[in-house]
Amino acid sequence: MRRSFPRRHFLRSLAFAFAATLTTFTAAPPAFAADKVTFGTNWVAQAEHGGFYQAVVDGTYAKYGLDVTILPGGPQANNRLLLPVGKIDFYMGANMLQAFSSVVEGIPTVIVAALFQKDPQVLIAHPDVKTFEDLKTKTLFISKEGLASYYQWLVADFGFSENQVKPYTFNAAPFLADKNSAMQGYITSEPYAVEQQGGFKPQLFLLADQGFDTYSTTIETRSELVKSNPDLVQRFVDASIIGWYNYLYGDNAKANALIKKDNPEMTDEMIAFSIDKMKEYGIVDSGDTRSLGVGAMTDEKIKSFYDKMVRAKVVKADIDYKKSYTTQFVNKGVGKELAPK
Repeated sequence: MRRSFPRRHFLRSLAFAFAATLTTFTAAPPAFAADKVTFGTNWVAQAEHGGFYQAVVDGTYAKYGLDVTILPGGPQANNRLLLPVGKIDFYMGANMLQAFSSVVEGIPTVIVAALFQKDPQVLIAHPDVKTFEDLKTKTLFISKEGLASYYQWLVADFGFSENQVKPYTFNAAPFLADKNSAMQGYITSEPYAVEQQGGFKPQLFLLADQGFDTYSTTIETRSELVKSNPDLVQRFVDASIIGWYNYLYGDNAKANALIKKDNPEMTDEMIAFSIDKMKEYGIVDSGDTRSLGVGAMTDEKIKSFYDKMVRAKVVKADIDYKKSYTTQFVNKGVGKELAPK
Protein backbone atom coordinates (compact mmCIF):
# COMPACT_ATOMS: atom_id res chain seq x y z
CA MET A 1 0.00 0.00 0.00
CA ARG A 2 1.39 3.38 -1.01
CA ARG A 3 1.83 5.71 1.95
CA SER A 4 0.53 9.23 1.54
CA PHE A 5 3.02 12.17 1.91
CA PRO A 6 1.38 15.43 2.95
CA ARG A 7 2.09 18.39 0.66
CA ARG A 8 3.42 20.57 3.49
CA HIS A 9 6.00 17.88 4.37
CA PHE A 10 7.07 17.71 0.72
CA LEU A 11 7.54 21.48 0.48
CA ARG A 12 9.46 21.55 3.76
CA SER A 13 11.79 18.78 2.56
CA LEU A 14 12.30 20.59 -0.74
CA ALA A 15 13.20 23.79 1.13
CA PHE A 16 15.72 21.92 3.31
CA ALA A 17 17.29 20.33 0.24
CA PHE A 18 17.59 23.69 -1.51
CA ALA A 19 19.10 25.29 1.58
CA ALA A 20 21.61 22.47 1.91
CA THR A 21 22.57 22.81 -1.74
CA LEU A 22 22.92 26.57 -1.37
CA THR A 23 25.07 26.12 1.73
CA THR A 24 27.34 23.74 -0.16
CA PHE A 25 27.94 26.30 -2.91
CA THR A 26 28.41 29.28 -0.60
CA ALA A 27 30.70 27.43 1.85
CA ALA A 28 33.26 26.66 -0.88
CA PRO A 29 34.43 29.91 -2.48
CA PRO A 30 35.42 29.72 -6.13
CA ALA A 31 39.09 29.02 -6.80
CA PHE A 32 40.96 31.90 -8.38
CA ALA A 33 44.05 31.44 -10.52
CA ALA A 34 47.22 32.84 -9.01
CA ASP A 35 48.67 35.97 -10.61
CA LYS A 36 51.57 35.03 -12.86
CA VAL A 37 54.65 37.12 -12.09
CA THR A 38 58.14 37.08 -13.59
CA PHE A 39 61.02 38.31 -11.44
CA GLY A 40 64.32 38.96 -13.19
CA THR A 41 67.56 38.83 -11.21
CA ASN A 42 70.75 40.68 -12.12
CA TRP A 43 73.12 37.71 -12.05
CA VAL A 44 73.25 33.92 -12.05
CA ALA A 45 71.52 32.07 -9.20
CA GLN A 46 73.34 32.26 -5.87
CA ALA A 47 72.73 32.52 -2.15
CA GLU A 48 72.45 36.29 -2.51
CA HIS A 49 69.13 35.59 -4.25
CA GLY A 50 68.11 32.99 -1.67
CA GLY A 51 65.06 34.65 -0.17
CA PHE A 52 63.31 34.83 -3.52
CA TYR A 53 64.00 31.16 -4.21
CA GLN A 54 62.83 30.31 -0.70
CA ALA A 55 59.47 32.01 -1.29
CA VAL A 56 59.04 29.89 -4.43
CA VAL A 57 59.86 26.49 -2.93
CA ASP A 58 58.16 26.85 0.45
CA GLY A 59 54.88 28.09 -1.01
CA THR A 60 55.02 31.63 0.35
CA TYR A 61 54.42 33.22 -3.04
CA ALA A 62 51.57 30.76 -3.66
CA LYS A 63 50.06 31.65 -0.28
CA TYR A 64 50.00 35.26 -1.43
CA GLY A 65 48.23 34.35 -4.66
CA LEU A 66 51.31 34.52 -6.86
CA ASP A 67 52.75 32.15 -9.44
CA VAL A 68 56.33 33.43 -9.59
CA THR A 69 58.92 32.57 -12.22
CA ILE A 70 62.50 33.60 -11.43
CA LEU A 71 64.44 34.60 -14.54
CA PRO A 72 68.17 34.47 -13.71
CA GLY A 73 70.52 37.08 -15.11
CA GLY A 74 74.09 36.54 -16.18
CA PRO A 75 76.89 37.76 -18.42
CA GLN A 76 74.79 37.25 -21.56
CA ALA A 77 71.56 38.68 -20.12
CA ASN A 78 70.33 42.13 -19.18
CA ASN A 79 67.04 41.58 -17.42
CA ARG A 80 66.81 45.23 -16.42
CA LEU A 81 66.02 46.15 -20.02
CA LEU A 82 63.03 43.79 -19.90
CA LEU A 83 61.33 45.64 -17.05
CA PRO A 84 60.22 48.95 -18.60
CA VAL A 85 58.94 47.20 -21.75
CA GLY A 86 56.76 44.83 -19.71
CA LYS A 87 58.58 41.55 -20.42
CA ILE A 88 59.09 41.04 -16.69
CA ASP A 89 57.12 42.40 -13.74
CA PHE A 90 59.84 42.92 -11.14
CA TYR A 91 63.61 43.25 -11.28
CA MET A 92 66.37 42.81 -8.71
CA GLY A 93 68.39 46.03 -8.78
CA ALA A 94 72.01 46.30 -7.65
CA ASN A 95 72.01 49.62 -5.76
CA MET A 96 70.40 53.05 -5.72
CA LEU A 97 72.73 54.48 -8.37
CA GLN A 98 70.82 52.54 -11.02
CA ALA A 99 67.59 54.00 -9.72
CA PHE A 100 68.97 57.54 -9.81
CA SER A 101 70.08 56.88 -13.38
CA SER A 102 66.56 55.81 -14.34
CA VAL A 103 65.22 59.18 -13.16
CA VAL A 104 67.78 61.02 -15.29
CA GLU A 105 66.99 58.89 -18.33
CA GLY A 106 63.23 59.17 -17.86
CA ILE A 107 62.76 55.40 -17.42
CA PRO A 108 59.42 54.89 -15.62
CA THR A 109 60.57 52.43 -12.94
CA VAL A 110 60.64 52.68 -9.16
CA ILE A 111 62.26 50.85 -6.22
CA VAL A 112 59.62 49.36 -3.89
CA ALA A 113 61.79 47.44 -1.40
CA ALA A 114 65.44 46.95 -0.43
CA LEU A 115 66.32 43.42 0.68
CA PHE A 116 69.95 44.30 1.43
CA GLN A 117 70.41 47.04 4.00
CA LYS A 118 74.12 47.04 3.15
CA ASP A 119 75.73 46.88 -0.26
CA PRO A 120 78.03 43.80 -0.27
CA GLN A 121 80.87 45.71 -1.99
CA VAL A 122 84.15 45.03 -0.17
CA LEU A 123 87.84 45.74 -0.52
CA ILE A 124 89.88 42.58 0.07
CA ALA A 125 93.40 42.93 1.42
CA HIS A 126 96.29 40.74 2.54
CA PRO A 127 96.45 39.79 6.25
CA ASP A 128 99.06 42.43 7.13
CA VAL A 129 96.68 45.31 6.32
CA LYS A 130 95.18 46.42 9.62
CA THR A 131 93.13 49.55 8.93
CA PHE A 132 91.03 51.03 6.16
CA GLU A 133 93.45 53.94 5.95
CA ASP A 134 96.27 51.50 5.12
CA LEU A 135 94.57 50.82 1.78
CA LYS A 136 95.54 54.27 0.52
CA THR A 137 99.13 53.04 0.12
CA LYS A 138 98.18 49.87 -1.79
CA THR A 139 97.65 49.04 -5.43
CA LEU A 140 93.92 48.54 -5.85
CA PHE A 141 92.35 46.30 -8.48
CA ILE A 142 89.09 48.05 -9.34
CA SER A 143 86.68 47.51 -12.25
CA LYS A 144 85.74 50.38 -14.54
CA GLU A 145 82.22 50.34 -13.06
CA GLY A 146 83.67 50.56 -9.57
CA LEU A 147 86.03 53.35 -10.60
CA ALA A 148 83.09 55.40 -11.88
CA SER A 149 80.97 54.89 -8.77
CA TYR A 150 82.10 53.98 -5.27
CA TYR A 151 85.76 54.73 -5.96
CA GLN A 152 84.92 58.37 -6.66
CA TRP A 153 83.41 58.46 -3.17
CA LEU A 154 86.67 57.00 -1.79
CA VAL A 155 88.56 59.77 -3.55
CA ALA A 156 86.24 62.53 -2.31
CA ASP A 157 85.73 61.41 1.29
CA PHE A 158 88.91 59.46 2.12
CA GLY A 159 91.63 60.84 -0.13
CA PHE A 160 92.21 57.74 -2.25
CA SER A 161 93.87 58.32 -5.63
CA GLU A 162 93.05 57.04 -9.10
CA ASN A 163 96.80 56.63 -9.62
CA GLN A 164 96.81 53.60 -7.35
CA VAL A 165 94.16 51.78 -9.42
CA LYS A 166 94.78 48.90 -11.80
CA PRO A 167 92.03 47.21 -13.84
CA TYR A 168 90.16 44.42 -12.09
CA THR A 169 89.42 41.49 -14.40
CA PHE A 170 87.29 39.48 -11.94
CA ASN A 171 90.27 37.21 -11.32
CA ALA A 172 91.98 36.96 -7.92
CA ALA A 173 95.38 35.93 -9.37
CA PRO A 174 96.89 39.44 -9.72
CA PHE A 175 95.92 40.26 -6.13
CA LEU A 176 97.34 37.00 -4.83
CA ALA A 177 100.61 37.64 -6.67
CA ASP A 178 101.02 41.21 -5.36
CA LYS A 179 101.37 41.36 -1.57
CA ASN A 180 101.09 45.14 -1.69
CA SER A 181 97.63 45.16 -3.27
CA ALA A 182 93.93 44.89 -2.52
CA MET A 183 91.01 44.10 -4.78
CA GLN A 184 87.30 44.72 -5.01
CA GLY A 185 84.69 42.03 -4.53
CA TYR A 186 81.43 41.10 -2.87
CA ILE A 187 81.81 40.09 0.74
CA THR A 188 79.59 37.08 0.09
CA SER A 189 81.64 35.75 -2.83
CA GLU A 190 85.22 36.76 -3.70
CA PRO A 191 86.69 36.24 -0.20
CA TYR A 192 85.77 32.57 -0.54
CA ALA A 193 87.74 32.33 -3.79
CA VAL A 194 90.72 34.05 -2.15
CA GLU A 195 90.64 31.61 0.76
CA GLN A 196 90.51 28.64 -1.59
CA GLN A 197 93.17 29.85 -4.02
CA GLY A 198 95.47 31.73 -1.64
CA GLY A 199 95.22 29.51 1.39
CA PHE A 200 94.69 32.42 3.82
CA LYS A 201 91.88 34.48 5.29
CA PRO A 202 92.04 38.00 3.83
CA GLN A 203 91.27 41.22 5.59
CA LEU A 204 87.83 42.49 4.59
CA PHE A 205 86.67 46.10 4.54
CA LEU A 206 82.95 46.38 3.80
CA LEU A 207 82.35 49.77 2.19
CA ALA A 208 78.90 50.00 3.78
CA ASP A 209 80.55 50.01 7.20
CA GLN A 210 82.75 52.90 6.06
CA GLY A 211 79.75 55.01 5.02
CA PHE A 212 78.82 53.81 1.51
CA ASP A 213 75.22 53.57 2.65
CA THR A 214 73.28 52.61 -0.45
CA TYR A 215 70.58 49.98 -0.35
CA SER A 216 71.17 46.93 -2.51
CA THR A 217 69.34 43.91 -3.93
CA THR A 218 66.29 46.07 -4.43
CA ILE A 219 62.92 45.15 -5.87
CA GLU A 220 62.20 47.41 -8.82
CA THR A 221 59.01 47.58 -10.86
CA ARG A 222 57.27 49.82 -13.36
CA SER A 223 55.72 53.01 -12.03
CA GLU A 224 52.56 52.10 -13.95
CA LEU A 225 52.20 48.81 -12.06
CA VAL A 226 52.47 50.63 -8.72
CA LYS A 227 49.56 52.86 -9.75
CA SER A 228 47.38 50.28 -11.50
CA ASN A 229 47.88 47.24 -9.24
CA PRO A 230 49.34 48.20 -5.85
CA ASP A 231 47.84 45.04 -4.31
CA LEU A 232 49.98 42.85 -6.60
CA VAL A 233 53.09 44.85 -5.73
CA GLN A 234 52.34 44.63 -2.01
CA ARG A 235 51.84 40.87 -2.15
CA PHE A 236 55.10 40.34 -4.03
CA VAL A 237 57.03 42.55 -1.60
CA ASP A 238 55.51 40.94 1.50
CA ALA A 239 56.06 37.38 0.25
CA SER A 240 59.65 38.18 -0.75
CA ILE A 241 60.37 39.61 2.70
CA ILE A 242 59.01 36.50 4.39
CA GLY A 243 61.07 34.41 1.98
CA TRP A 244 64.22 36.18 3.14
CA TYR A 245 63.43 35.64 6.83
CA ASN A 246 62.84 31.95 6.20
CA TYR A 247 65.95 31.60 4.04
CA LEU A 248 68.24 33.13 6.66
CA TYR A 249 66.68 31.64 9.78
CA GLY A 250 64.74 28.56 8.65
CA ASP A 251 65.18 25.43 6.57
CA ASN A 252 66.67 26.61 3.26
CA ALA A 253 67.65 23.22 1.81
CA LYS A 254 65.04 23.22 -0.96
CA ALA A 255 65.85 26.79 -1.94
CA ASN A 256 69.53 25.93 -2.19
CA ALA A 257 68.70 22.90 -4.32
CA LEU A 258 66.79 25.13 -6.76
CA ILE A 259 69.66 27.63 -6.80
CA LYS A 260 72.05 24.84 -7.75
CA LYS A 261 69.64 23.63 -10.41
CA ASP A 262 69.56 27.10 -11.99
CA ASN A 263 73.34 27.46 -11.55
CA PRO A 264 75.11 24.08 -11.64
CA GLU A 265 78.46 25.74 -10.85
CA MET A 266 77.22 26.71 -7.39
CA THR A 267 78.33 24.44 -4.52
CA ASP A 268 77.05 23.82 -1.01
CA GLU A 269 80.28 25.27 0.39
CA MET A 270 79.92 28.50 -1.59
CA ILE A 271 76.30 28.87 -0.52
CA ALA A 272 77.15 28.26 3.14
CA PHE A 273 79.94 30.86 2.97
CA SER A 274 77.59 33.46 1.47
CA ILE A 275 74.86 32.89 4.05
CA ASP A 276 77.41 33.10 6.87
CA LYS A 277 78.72 36.45 5.59
CA MET A 278 75.21 37.86 5.08
CA LYS A 279 74.48 37.10 8.73
CA GLU A 280 77.87 38.15 10.10
CA TYR A 281 77.84 41.56 8.43
CA GLY A 282 74.10 42.24 8.70
CA ILE A 283 73.66 42.50 4.95
CA VAL A 284 69.93 41.68 5.06
CA ASP A 285 68.88 42.10 8.67
CA SER A 286 70.43 45.00 10.57
CA GLY A 287 69.87 48.64 11.46
CA ASP A 288 66.37 49.78 10.51
CA THR A 289 65.13 46.24 9.93
CA ARG A 290 65.16 45.63 13.69
CA SER A 291 62.17 47.96 14.03
CA LEU A 292 60.76 48.20 10.49
CA GLY A 293 61.36 44.68 9.19
CA VAL A 294 63.46 43.26 6.35
CA GLY A 295 63.15 45.25 3.14
CA ALA A 296 63.10 48.56 5.00
CA MET A 297 63.85 51.87 3.32
CA THR A 298 63.96 55.36 4.83
CA ASP A 299 64.06 58.79 3.26
CA GLU A 300 66.94 59.77 5.55
CA LYS A 301 69.24 56.98 4.42
CA ILE A 302 68.55 57.49 0.73
CA LYS A 303 69.18 61.23 1.07
CA SER A 304 72.44 60.51 2.89
CA PHE A 305 73.64 58.31 0.04
CA TYR A 306 72.47 60.74 -2.62
CA ASP A 307 74.30 63.63 -0.96
CA LYS A 308 77.52 61.60 -0.85
CA MET A 309 77.25 60.74 -4.53
CA VAL A 310 76.65 64.41 -5.38
CA ARG A 311 79.71 65.39 -3.35
CA ALA A 312 81.75 62.75 -5.20
CA LYS A 313 80.37 64.03 -8.54
CA VAL A 314 78.93 60.61 -9.34
CA VAL A 315 75.44 62.08 -9.79
CA LYS A 316 74.23 65.63 -10.40
CA ALA A 317 72.77 67.81 -7.68
CA ASP A 318 69.55 68.61 -9.58
CA ILE A 319 68.15 65.06 -9.84
CA ASP A 320 64.66 64.58 -8.41
CA TYR A 321 65.96 61.44 -6.71
CA LYS A 322 62.77 60.92 -4.69
CA LYS A 323 61.12 59.72 -7.89
CA SER A 324 63.45 56.69 -7.81
CA TYR A 325 61.74 54.94 -4.90
CA THR A 326 58.66 54.69 -2.71
CA THR A 327 58.31 53.48 0.88
CA GLN A 328 54.62 52.70 0.28
CA PHE A 329 55.14 48.93 0.45
CA VAL A 330 57.74 48.51 3.22
CA ASN A 331 58.45 49.43 6.86
CA LYS A 332 55.41 47.48 8.09
CA GLY A 333 57.21 44.85 10.18
CA VAL A 334 56.12 42.00 7.90
CA GLY A 335 57.73 38.72 8.99
CA LYS A 336 59.58 40.16 12.00
CA GLU A 337 58.28 37.32 14.17
CA LEU A 338 60.39 34.91 12.08
CA ALA A 339 63.68 36.49 13.21
CA PRO A 340 65.59 35.00 16.15
CA LYS A 341 64.65 36.53 19.48
